[in-house]
Amino acid sequence: MNAKILIVEDEPAIRELLALNLRHAGYEPVHAPDAAAARRSIDAELPDLVLLDWMLPDQTGIELARRLRADARTRELPVIMLTARSAESDKLGGFDAGADDYVTKPFSPKELVARVRALLRRRAPEAGDEPVEVAGLRLEPETFRVIGDGQPLRMGPTEFRLLHYLMRNVDRVLSRGKLLDGVWGDHVFIEERTVDVHIRRLRLALQPSGHDRLIETVRGGGYRFLPQ
Repeated sequence: MNAKILIVEDEPAIRELLALNLRHAGYEPVHAPDAAAARRSIDAELPDLVLLDWMLPDQTGIELARRLRADARTRELPVIMLTARSAESDKLGGFDAGADDYVTKPFSPKELVARVRALLRRRAPEAGDEPVEVAGLRLEPETFRVIGDGQPLRMGPTEFRLLHYLMRNVDRVLSRGKLLDGVWGDHVFIEERTVDVHIRRLRLALQPSGHDRLIETVRGGGYRFLPQ
């Protein structure tokens, strides 16, 4: 599942340049020309990271960053500040407002993409493309392959994302609501029983290698992926 990057930038040329480079890197860019549009976009669906310009027409990026950090829903949302301000005091102001990284203009798009990748991996390792292996079951995000004890296993994209999330949270009891947020995304209004349907499909897909035994139903709690 490609990470969604919200670009909050009022200059169209810079927005397009950032979006182009992010798409080439495998991310899903979303545009917002000002703080109000950014808030509407975030309210509709939480992105994985925000690229935030300092100077916006309706509100400064600093003020928006502070609002994001003050809201429990967006408190942990990774933010990279983009600005022409290069003084040390400006950088400190950006970090004090809650920015995780600070990039000064003009910047190299390749360097910025590298910083996006590094921040996503640091703040949310699950967004990376590293293979995950548990009890002889191997999942490879980049190639969309699942291998159980050397045997390729076939499954749909939703079951793949569900398995990836379970394997990243081994031995943790995950409620249906938590699975909905982690697999289907924040603010996606799907009934919790939908999780049960996809868990059944996932178990069927894992049966040929016997790894369906690793998915435990926790009564009143949700599901747990066992370490062995």
